[in-house]
Amino acid sequence: MHTMLDAYPVVMKIPVRWGDMDAFNHVNNVVYFQYFESARINYFERVRLMGPAEGQGIGPILHSTRCRFRFPVTYPEILLVGARVTEIGIDRFTQQYLAVSAEHDRVAAEGHGVIVAFDYRSQEKSPIPEEVRRRILELEPELGR
Repeated sequence: MHTMLDAYPVVMKIPVRWGDMDAFNHVNNVVYFQYFESARINYFERVRLMGPAEGQGIGPILHSTRCRFRFPVTYPEILLVGARVTEIGIDRFTQQYLAVSAEHDRVAAEGHGVIVAFDYRSQEKSPIPEEVRRRILELEPELGR
């Protein structure tokens, strides 16, 4: 893919749609959160954290997210959007996102999100299931050091 994204185990190619732009003729700020969401969900699928994990009723819930906009992109560019985990705790982990313009070879936006393991039956946070933790560490072994 792209060297700026070498540290990201999940990278998606996302075409900018005409409707992603706003009146200022660049991708609207809200849309970057959708791009990050796509990368986040792809990551969840890789570690099998979509929906209640392993029948335990435990799944992800987004605690908080932010974005720093670096370079405006427009239709019909292609963005390469990466996701990686930078911290893992007992009941949550932090993901970092990077959106790179393939055409301009520049970072368009960077962000992060805090994801909490959530027990959808009791409606309370929960420890990250061990199987999910193990899959994250297999995908990103440097976290275990």
